[in-house]
Amino acid sequence: MENYEKDLLVNMVVAPYMQKATALRGIKRYVGGNQFRHAFMTFAILIDYHYVDPVLIKASVIHDLFEDAKCVSYDEIRSLDSDGQKVLELVLEVTRKKNESKDDFLQRILTHGSTLAKILKCADRISNLTDLHPDIFDKEFIKNYINETKKWVIPMAEQVNKDMLFELQDLIKRRETNLKISSSFWPLKRRTDD
Repeated sequence: MENYEKDLLVNMVVAPYMQKATALRGIKRYVGGNQFRHAFMTFAILIDYHYVDPVLIKASVIHDLFEDAKCVSYDEIRSLDSDGQKVLELVLEVTRKKNESKDDFLQRILTHGSTLAKILKCADRISNLTDLHPDIFDKEFIKNYINETKKWVIPMAEQVNKDMLFELQDLIKRRETNLKISSSFWPLKRRTDD
């Protein structure tokens, strides 16, 4: 972490968002653990990629709140701090709407989403792919999840962060290797020009 990133994070007020995210502790994940921990893994992935935008960081902590825990209102998020409205807008951008298919949801982010929404979705997908273990999920589910990632999230990463793209490709390749699925979708190339 660079000093300027540390300085930005020191002055960022994230605690109220963390408190709201505790509503996710009771939401279990199929892989074990809970959605609260997944939110913080998404947060950690963004920090690892040197993202320190306050709206993005705050939204990462509560990005699944409205899908998984229905006990927090929009007004509660708006009133947390001066970023509340923008954080709410970003969270809603990456929240699947009622009666929206998964493909429609991901296509909406890919074609109409903001840069921050695409970055957040890529970090979220990196976390989810990391938890995608063949001893927990059946082969068909993993194949479908990989194909969904290739179709919708890989193009997002191509638009917003080539290093995230590399990590997503690597995670997919490893999952396909574990399942003995042919992986001729792309060659892996890490971006080294930043």
